[in-house]
Amino acid sequence: MKHVRRWGMYISLFMLLVLSILLCGCGHSQQTHEQNGKTFILGDTTFNAENSEADINPHHDCGGWACIRYGVGETLFRYTDTMQLEPWLAQSAEQIDPLTWKITLRDHITFTSNRPMDGEAVKECLEHLIAVHQRAANDLHIADIGVSGQDVIIHTTVPVPELLHYLADPYSCIIDMKDGISPQGMVTGTGPYMPVSLQTGKELKLVKNKTYWNGTPKLDTIIVRTITDGDTLTMALQNGEIDAAYGLPYASYPLFKTDAYTISSTPTSRTFFAAMNFTSPIMQDRAVRKAIAMAIDKEGFVKTLLQGHGYSAVGPFPDTMAYGSQTVQTEPYDIEGAKQVLEQAGWSDTDGDGIREKNGQKLRIHWLTYPSRQELPLLAESAQASLKKIGIDTEITSTANHNVLRKDKTAWDIYASAMVTAPTGDPSYFFTYCCLDSSAANVGGYHSDRIEEQSRQMSQTMDTAQRNTLATQMSQTILDDYAYVFCSYLQMSLISKATVTGLTAHPCDFYEITVDLDKQ
Repeated sequence: MKHVRRWGMYISLFMLLVLSILLCGCGHSQQTHEQNGKTFILGDTTFNAENSEADINPHHDCGGWACIRYGVGETLFRYTDTMQLEPWLAQSAEQIDPLTWKITLRDHITFTSNRPMDGEAVKECLEHLIAVHQRAANDLHIADIGVSGQDVIIHTTVPVPELLHYLADPYSCIIDMKDGISPQGMVTGTGPYMPVSLQTGKELKLVKNKTYWNGTPKLDTIIVRTITDGDTLTMALQNGEIDAAYGLPYASYPLFKTDAYTISSTPTSRTFFAAMNFTSPIMQDRAVRKAIAMAIDKEGFVKTLLQGHGYSAVGPFPDTMAYGSQTVQTEPYDIEGAKQVLEQAGWSDTDGDGIREKNGQKLRIHWLTYPSRQELPLLAESAQASLKKIGIDTEITSTANHNVLRKDKTAWDIYASAMVTAPTGDPSYFFTYCCLDSSAANVGGYHSDRIEEQSRQMSQTMDTAQRNTLATQMSQTILDDYAYVFCSYLQMSLISKATVTGLTAHPCDFYEITVDLDKQ
């Protein structure tokens, strides 16, 4: 009987435990639902390590783009819809002398950690940035930073005419360094939303910042899902699994031209372009580079594969800019002319197999690209078909592992990528990022004494007209060297359910989730 009573007691305790768990579970679900409230889900093909956005840490690689896109971080200055620079976290700026800038911060702004965003916080952030981020250090040339209340005094080692533009770059998001950077790459910013969880290549979860300084966020929870496959992203939006999408393949756009969806589009300087590998023996042959530039059918690519959502490129910048494509010249699409260039350089098809050779070496090149920008593999296939016409055999590797593979200079001859060439509106951005000996993204090892000198001149020039002239000259230099082939400029679009408001495409391509975003 004692054993029976004991087992009865155990059973009663077990039932009470189960009941309490169920009650707690119900209470947690209710609490979670209340915390979630109004939830917005964005599908994005580009939020991953493949696009150098493994996290939202602006001090890591290109994480600043995700930080500012998803409403976590803000910069001292920002761009209007017409790409005019204006104060954001800063109130004003003054250049004291060629090497000294005084930036006055807005009052009463706090991080989501509740720490005031004051001069000391900005100083700590910028000092950490230039200590760990090569491109930022090369751009800003900061010697030291002084603080007097809400005034931040920046001293540079050389004149930096475009300093305020660099302080609007996503890497310049102001984050709370005392709160730290989590192992997952989450940071504490001043924006309308704050991160609560992050799985690289999968999902970022955000909740609203209830004390946001510039309005009241309308959504309680935002989830950014990384969906790298274009067809999967398309189906997710069609099925209602997500509220909006960034990076949909252009072939899917006709599916969403109905009253049930909203498409927000704007021209940008995001450019599909191919960089030549100057350490490759074949690509060191100027005739080969010239023939490739002449043989890529840019108009056909834009019309057929981009479905008209863009326009063919000449140089690094679109003609909407004063230093854009209308100011430079490049080789026209000319298959027969490209054949002649190769023939005159000694590349001939002597065995009749359709592939040219010279001194016993076949004219074979390796084209490296990646799939998360949905049209890059299509560009590779289009180029492959065109280059075959002039006797060049092209092998394509399209992989998410491109950032690792491109470091092996023996593994590729041409690297094709997509990049916003003028996100800050200033022409120096592309050249300092891609074309100099010190550039972080000079993936092909390109060198030009002329470009180095022109860049030095630009770094000392304040006058806008003179900077534009130098930008045109620099564009022409790299085109004359056939260092890059600029294929197309993109029309950037965000597609959402019609119930979503406040999601607007911006020319610089990094203001997306803002305090105005809402859904019915």
